[in-house]
Amino acid sequence: MYACIYARDLSSECRLRLIDCAGAFSPSVETAADHVILDLRGLHSLFGGPDDIAARIRKRVAAAGLDASIAIATTPETAAIAARGCPGVTVIHGGEEARLLANLPVHLLSADEETLAVLGDWGVRTFGDLSRLPETGIADRLGAAGVCLHRLARGVTDRPLTALRDIPPYTASAELEHALDSLEPLSFVLSRLLHEICGRLASDALAANEMRLELELDDKSTFVRTLRLPFATRETSTFLRLLQYDLAAHPPGAAIVRVTLSTEPVHPRVVQHGLFIPMAPQPEKLELTLARICAIVGEENAGSPELLDTHRPGAFRMMRFDASQRQPHGSDGMLPRLAIRIFRPPLPAEVSASNGRPVRIRARGIGGNITACAGPWRTSGDWWTPIAWQRDEWDVEFESGGLYRVYRDGVNGWFIEGNYD
Repeated sequence: MYACIYARDLSSECRLRLIDCAGAFSPSVETAADHVILDLRGLHSLFGGPDDIAARIRKRVAAAGLDASIAIATTPETAAIAARGCPGVTVIHGGEEARLLANLPVHLLSADEETLAVLGDWGVRTFGDLSRLPETGIADRLGAAGVCLHRLARGVTDRPLTALRDIPPYTASAELEHALDSLEPLSFVLSRLLHEICGRLASDALAANEMRLELELDDKSTFVRTLRLPFATRETSTFLRLLQYDLAAHPPGAAIVRVTLSTEPVHPRVVQHGLFIPMAPQPEKLELTLARICAIVGEENAGSPELLDTHRPGAFRMMRFDASQRQPHGSDGMLPRLAIRIFRPPLPAEVSASNGRPVRIRARGIGGNITACAGPWRTSGDWWTPIAWQRDEWDVEFESGGLYRVYRDGVNGWFIEGNYD
């Protein structure tokens, strides 16, 4: 049997009191934002049958000053649904789930508006309406998610509890006898602290994707750096190398007298590689390579380009590189398009014009008479800032062949921006 205590007050203080009430009855407690679920199996010798346990829980909840509903059922999901849908105390014995849940509104099953809209179109308003539909028909129309809702409505689902447990702080610190003013001796201290933290993570089958370094300096100030990774790991060498690169790029302003490392644990990543998919580089090695590149060229010059929300040609900024896989967009029905190869920087050009239109162009490695010309397309922007811009663009075709994009700005003259494929 399982019990659920559902509280309508979602404050943090209420949640703590709710957990405290649950812990008085069972060592196995699962918590959520607005309710807790208790595993009552094997506790009948201490508290009696389901009705006796429900009365004891109600008394404890009332003493804690909580406005809560209580439900006891044979499965966790049934207890949680009954607690949300039925005020007061509800006890559901085995075999009575479908009958006692039949009048509950179907919106208690799912927060998916699309699914609820479909059920509404079918005339399904209650658990009983849904449970009377054939499961095979539900599977054909709503898939596995619909079958799950159908089983919830009948009260026949079951799952293990995700029990609450106290997670100890993953922190290590060292008080230094002599102040350190260079990176090399600091690396030995960092290595020892990282071994301590990563060893504890490994023993608890956890990992970390963030490491916070706090340095107390001899001028009474505190220097803080936070290292964030796009993946979870517990490799000491990876954290150490990345911290070394980060401190080399952002050194503290005074000698160090105390070092503290801390992290929040997360679940380690689990990757299943396909038999016919090429192996990608290991995330740890990729992150170290990117850190080396940033150390050489600067953090602002390495990463992934992101287009800015402006019409300014070639406007972008560098963002942190993200190696997450994205599904390519389908190309069915798309017509072939021209592609332009941009010259960076654009090629300065000498242009002869007639009636404001280019007729001959000469640039480094490119030149000749123009046989066809389209334009100008006039654009401008950022006129309210010191970097205002304006330009006229043309697409031109040379007599000898080749299609190019040329432009003229109001300050620097003519340029060839790229050629079309």
